[in-house]
Amino acid sequence: MTEDGGTRPAGTRAAGGIALTLAALVCFALNSLLCRAALGAGLIDAMSFTLARLGAGALVLLLIASSARRTPATEHPLSRGQVVVSGAALFLYALPFSLAYLRIPAGTGAFVAFCCVQITMIGWDLTQGGRLRPGEILGLGLALFGLGWLTRPGAGSPDPAGVALMAVAGVSWGVYSIRGRKSGPPLQATARNFAISIPFAVTASLASIGGFQVTAKGALLALLSGGITSGLGYVAWYAALPSLTPTRASIVQLAVPPLASALGVLLLGEALSPRLLEAAPMILGGIALAVMSHRA
Repeated sequence: MTEDGGTRPAGTRAAGGIALTLAALVCFALNSLLCRAALGAGLIDAMSFTLARLGAGALVLLLIASSARRTPATEHPLSRGQVVVSGAALFLYALPFSLAYLRIPAGTGAFVAFCCVQITMIGWDLTQGGRLRPGEILGLGLALFGLGWLTRPGAGSPDPAGVALMAVAGVSWGVYSIRGRKSGPPLQATARNFAISIPFAVTASLASIGGFQVTAKGALLALLSGGITSGLGYVAWYAALPSLTPTRASIVQLAVPPLASALGVLLLGEALSPRLLEAAPMILGGIALAVMSHRA
């Protein structure tokens, strides 16, 4: 509903959903770039990066939420336990994400993470009675085959521990995205989740105080990741989720790894490996086929 009580045209709502989705996907790719730039160069330790990222996100979002016009509460408010689970899922995404980028390049990490997002979200959709069309199955299969080709064992394969950590991050992000569909107003929900994740991050940082290492540049990258590409990016994502089925949400996120890979090459000087050149067309082609089949 508009402020004057009218209903927005369907075309306006669709355009808004597309814009929010694109903004969120760009932020996701930049998160990989900022994290890898800080951790790959040893500018900050992973625990401190995670704490600064979540803390900056919480601060920015709470400031915005406190000044924004309040949105009416949902019909079924979340319980305290449900709220804590969402905050924990955010932390269990953010920390393994940071640890993984000590070991693997930006593009590779993004590919692994969103593969696991795919598995988590589509698996949930199917358990709730969802069905994939033949074209979606073919497109998704092609995209996942390309991802498997990129990470297959052999010469040039990514670090196994880094892949495992990023897999945990991907599953956690899938859970976070699923929960985001029923978490209430996106700005307030995201601010709340960031705030709840901070005690988890503080505990992890205290447990690893011996590895503390922070430079001014590393701290700045963490704050940018938290306040801009995480906090505001996640608001856009939560706002876009109601217009996406879990399957479509998981499919469109596969656009992030190629973007993160390109940014890693252009801005961080990471190598454009033959694996990536071979896998990227399969992944992008699979995405296009799946989305077109969904709209048919």
